[in-house]
Amino acid sequence: MALLEIRDLTVDFDGPRRIRAVDHVDLSVERESCVAIVGESGSGKSQLLLACTGLLAANGRASGSVRFDGLELLGADDPAARIRGSGIGFVFQDASGSLTPHRRIGDQLAEAAVAARGITRQAALAEAERMLERVRLPQAHRHLAEYPHELSGGMRQRAAIAAALISEPMLLFADEPTTALDVTVQAEIITLLVDLCHELGMAMLIVTHDFGVVSGLADRIAVMYAGRIVESAPAARLLAGPGHPYSAGLLAAVPRLDDPPGTELRTIRGTPPRPGANLPGCRFEPRCEYARAHCRGEDPPFLTTGDDGIACHYPLKQDAQ
Repeated sequence: MALLEIRDLTVDFDGPRRIRAVDHVDLSVERESCVAIVGESGSGKSQLLLACTGLLAANGRASGSVRFDGLELLGADDPAARIRGSGIGFVFQDASGSLTPHRRIGDQLAEAAVAARGITRQAALAEAERMLERVRLPQAHRHLAEYPHELSGGMRQRAAIAAALISEPMLLFADEPTTALDVTVQAEIITLLVDLCHELGMAMLIVTHDFGVVSGLADRIAVMYAGRIVESAPAARLLAGPGHPYSAGLLAAVPRLDDPPGTELRTIRGTPPRPGANLPGCRFEPRCEYARAHCRGEDPPFLTTGDDGIACHYPLKQDAQ
């Protein structure tokens, strides 16, 4: 049994018109593995994580099933309490926003440790210092007494990771953990996450828009577009030869070191559909250079073959054959 099993997950937001952010998604995360969800902004990646943890906005509704270690998370009377007890840590996209600005770093980490593990405050402060050292924050003892604004962006992100890990989770949700960091710090944070997963025997579900972030990190990649998973495969296979035109477009958009100077950056033409838009056919069809008439009239089902899955009427591999 997978550590995390998401089945038929749908997320709707009520308003003047209903907006479907996540549309019948199936996804699994095995123990001690890393799964990456890749897609452009607005594809539903973050809402999927928030739905799993009971953190949707007040007008959001989730349906389907989310089972963690055999425990159903959707529909819990107290989702936050269930998450604390179930062993899921969460690194949010904005480290500054996930740390309380008027409270010291040590107090925030200690509070999380007391709530999750039932230890004394003194023991929790010692554990907070140990965790800051574990995420390679130099002079950890000094930083316990500092406020978030006194840390650099990379240091705040390390503190946010420490806060997520201090409850000793079995699974870590990482929502764009390298957003707003410079390239050097991004690489350090990704290396840190890989090392921590190995050290702690922890699984990770990471969401990002950048294939460059997950290369060498993920065991499996799921590509998400307009609320749906459009391709899923082992990371090495998908990076070597994506089957969905959208996956291929995202991968081609990653700058390469061997590109000649002055090479124009590659992009996917057009823009993603408006959230909640009712499209009769394939959602990627308006932007797809391989689209045919059939694509405009029928939404492709998600079909699986072995470890691979794809929702496309005319996969690229099929064209190659």
